[in-house]
Amino acid sequence: MRVGRAAAMVWAGLALAAAAPTGTVADLGWLSGAWVSRNGDAWTEEWWTPPRGGIMIGAGFSGRGETATSFEHMRIMADKAGTIAFYGMPGGTPAVAFPLVLSSKDEAVFENPAHDYPQRIRYRMEGETLVATVSLIDGSRAESWRYRRLVQR
Repeated sequence: MRVGRAAAMVWAGLALAAAAPTGTVADLGWLSGAWVSRNGDAWTEEWWTPPRGGIMIGAGFSGRGETATSFEHMRIMADKAGTIAFYGMPGGTPAVAFPLVLSSKDEAVFENPAHDYPQRIRYRMEGETLVATVSLIDGSRAESWRYRRLVQR
């Protein structure tokens, strides 16, 4: 029996919806905090607010020595349809959405295959270390940062 094109599209949509993670932004609370990664005089810092009102606000910047070289505003929130996504705005550019495709108690993966780079943003906890990795969808061109919690002075 042949399935019509419309029926195939419906089944594909249902499969995609079934694959989307369920939960709320509050489930990503493990990401909140101030994080720092250092390599010699190069550094990257990232901050995430605790979830509140269905949103987490993030900010990050990198530099070398006393000079900042890049910054990014970020947020994690659900759209009107309820899809949770990471929205990145590097260097103040317009926000780009990366829908959440995998979520667990210590990992979150966001993907946007239509974006040039990155297409995947992955956060995961390894003990007390936060590992952030950006890559293409197939995992190539991966770049990672290993963060430890920033201790305020």
